[in-house]
Amino acid sequence: MSAQRVVVVGAGASGLSAAWWLARSGVQVTVLDKGIVGWEASGRNGGGCSHYQSPLFKEEQRLWPQMDELLGYPTEFSPERIVMAVTPRQLEQYHYIAEMNNRLGHRVDLLDPQQVREAVPLAGDNCLGGIHYRFGGHANPHRTVQAYAWALQDLGGRIVQHSPVTGFKTNSGNVVSVESNGTSHACDAVVIAAGPQTGTLAAQLGIEVPLAAARAEMIVTEPAPMMKLGGVDGNGLYGRQTLRGNLAYGGGPHEWVTFGDLGPEVKPSTPLTRNLARRLAELFPNAAHLNVIRSWAGVIEMTPDGRPVIDRHENVTLCTMSGVGFGLSPASGHAISDLVLEGRCSFTDIDKLALSRFDGIAADWRTSKGWLPV
Repeated sequence: MSAQRVVVVGAGASGLSAAWWLARSGVQVTVLDKGIVGWEASGRNGGGCSHYQSPLFKEEQRLWPQMDELLGYPTEFSPERIVMAVTPRQLEQYHYIAEMNNRLGHRVDLLDPQQVREAVPLAGDNCLGGIHYRFGGHANPHRTVQAYAWALQDLGGRIVQHSPVTGFKTNSGNVVSVESNGTSHACDAVVIAAGPQTGTLAAQLGIEVPLAAARAEMIVTEPAPMMKLGGVDGNGLYGRQTLRGNLAYGGGPHEWVTFGDLGPEVKPSTPLTRNLARRLAELFPNAAHLNVIRSWAGVIEMTPDGRPVIDRHENVTLCTMSGVGFGLSPASGHAISDLVLEGRCSFTDIDKLALSRFDGIAADWRTSKGWLPV
């Protein structure tokens, strides 16, 4: 009997992880992407792996320390994170997060200002304290996406880049082939994990996925002295210190955009880049002298309630991660593979991620939330 054939649309972290999990189960996998692997949000984020509010959290935490060994390639995963406050409001918020996580059994330590400065030498006298996640961590988005791709190919999976999907052929409600660049890719099942294009592609199959697209920006500084713990957040920023010492950080304000108006090159804007640099200097006064040497922008998608969708309709499995796709990718890929092969997630209850929660949503939901392009 021939292997099941699955086409995955989208070569970001979620799509590649799903493809890798499927290939591990003996599935014949083809991944199609309009650009190159990790070109959108999957390669343009802070690398955080600490999503305690997700039903996928326990699987995320179980898998990340194993990913280098499982994939056979480096992800640069590093455990634990510190979140530091520079305003009283931030400190109050972080203490609330610590109390909530400790109540749930996820250890978070409170740090006074001196303890933060000892752990984070780049912090300054404006630090009011912080918290230390004894779970989670961070990884290198670019390394990780490439690791997924290589590991998938080692298992016989195919990745076709620069191959935008133009349509689907169906039979009795199931997709039987995916059309791309004049080629028809026959399949027994489809995964659509195409970031902000997920809604547009799903609509071709009569499935409504409410999504809004936003431009997310990152900056990278010159190298700073290495800190013991490279994962430090705060002041509305997320990011990490790279293995070379660079500070790679992003965080709102995100600019709502019309995705169809954007070409393959999504360029950073000077006002938002300047805003990131200012807040990073406030977070790390002892690194404020460093120059910003690089910046980039990508596009993320957001559902109306800010939570992911992972759901199956007939033989189509949908995945849209609302800005948390990279960190959750080991677990989301596992969940997607389960849905494709078994129709249910084997390791946790993901009913709250079902698309049906948006049944009957108003057509003007973006207007009512103010999520409109400027």
